[in-house]
Amino acid sequence: MIFTRQRFLRTARSMIQRILVTGGAGFLGSHLCERLVSDGHDVICLDNFFTSQKTNVVHLLDKPNFELIRHDITLPIHLEVDQIYNMACPAAPGHYQFNPIKTIKTSVMGSINMLGIAKRCGARILQASTSEVYGDPEQHPQTESYRGSVNPIGIRACYDEGKRVAETLFMDYHRSNNVDVRIVRIFNTYGPRMHPFDGRVVANFIRQALAGDDITIFGDGSQTRSFCYRDDLVEVIIRMMNCDGFTGPVNIGNPHEFTIRQLAEKTIELTGSSSKLIEAPLPADDPTRRRPDISLAKEKLDWEPKIELDQGLRHTIDWFKTINLSDYRPPTPNFS
Repeated sequence: MIFTRQRFLRTARSMIQRILVTGGAGFLGSHLCERLVSDGHDVICLDNFFTSQKTNVVHLLDKPNFELIRHDITLPIHLEVDQIYNMACPAAPGHYQFNPIKTIKTSVMGSINMLGIAKRCGARILQASTSEVYGDPEQHPQTESYRGSVNPIGIRACYDEGKRVAETLFMDYHRSNNVDVRIVRIFNTYGPRMHPFDGRVVANFIRQALAGDDITIFGDGSQTRSFCYRDDLVEVIIRMMNCDGFTGPVNIGNPHEFTIRQLAEKTIELTGSSSKLIEAPLPADDPTRRRPDISLAKEKLDWEPKIELDQGLRHTIDWFKTINLSDYRPPTPNFS
């Protein structure tokens, strides 16, 4: 039966799929669910709502091809699916450092549970990895062959090393059990439905600018990031899932590099804010430079981002103006 199912899936990738999205009510996960539902697939959204909001997917609940399940992927679950997008894991320092042990459990035990489903069902599974696997990089820009410079005992290691172990698990399941895996390394992403208190720089700056508060820059603001708008990310993630014969890992992000100070100044300009810039100490192990080399994504997936930072920031600022900040919860104590 397993062999028959695998053979069928290999010849029917373009047909309607039953798709599981873990972390599907989160920032990127909710947009991915929305796109897959729109494309006609049967989508199961799995989320424990630690950092996510049910409001992110409430507009999908009346769709006949969408199902929402509250579940923590560190615990086993039995589902029958054709594809799995493993997006679940707190992704912002303020969230993943809240309970670092649970964060690394999500990456490691969650991956084992999802890979087990993929092995049993003959499903293709995609791991949402991260540019954090490169740590504070000594290579710039970062290519997929770069092995990284990560502090394994630092305060960011629960996320960085958890994602690195997840990649190891995916490749070992692929080599040992012939599981059909895909790995994407996601660089800084932003857009509507970001958690306003997740601690990420775009959310912090927009929230502070709209309130007229001082904008906090860690360090002198000379550290760099490359910001990719959510629509571009969702597009390339789906392309990677449906690309035959290419496991990755592949960098996905925007190769245009900005300093943190430039981002703050641009946010003030686009919001029309009177906010001033203030400096604070740089957090431990915070990368000083971050920019993807996306040559492989261009070659294998015929993809590069289309939305410039100014345009994406305007969309994100407009969304921030519509939300009530009191509706967004901080991390919850029962995340254990």
